[in-house]
Amino acid sequence: MEVVTYSLADGGWVEFYPHWVTQATADDWLEKLQMECTWQQEQSRGRVYPRLTCWQADLGVHYRYAGIPHQGVGWTATTNFIRTRLEATLPHRWNGVLLNWYRHGQDSMGYHADDEPEMGLNPTIGSVSLGSTRRFLLRHNTTRERLTFELSHGSLLVMGGTCQHFWQHSIPKTKQNVTDRINLTFRKIVSRISV
Repeated sequence: MEVVTYSLADGGWVEFYPHWVTQATADDWLEKLQMECTWQQEQSRGRVYPRLTCWQADLGVHYRYAGIPHQGVGWTATTNFIRTRLEATLPHRWNGVLLNWYRHGQDSMGYHADDEPEMGLNPTIGSVSLGSTRRFLLRHNTTRERLTFELSHGSLLVMGGTCQHFWQHSIPKTKQNVTDRINLTFRKIVSRISV
């Protein structure tokens, strides 16, 4: 299986699997996730997110991002199957996943880090991309060094080490004629929060 590894400044790392699963498998997962998941148009601090989201996790696992609390109520069949497939590829275990559905080129995600305290000191994030190819930007907080990845249908990007402390990432808007893309970011919640 093809994998490209990047060592980042300040102790982070990225592994990129451009063809983690076949197109047929990715097609199947994309269609099922659109139907199975309970999608929401969330908002935070009066701002509506330019994408749809869905949080799934083991029972009792709680997660808060952008001030919004989420409670784990289990997994759909497809997300749990993808988690099992991911854990067979990598030496990591995850108990939650945040899904984002980018419906067109104006759906986006601004620069941020997945550094919520309930994920512990140096979280490892497994990011599965399905659907239209979108550009993923990784930017160092201080030097502004930047890496660009084209996250295509069936690809996998893994971020680890100190990446979430010293780097931020984003999915910018695009004027290209892109259609649906679903991204699954698998996380390990290690501490509980009150919801």
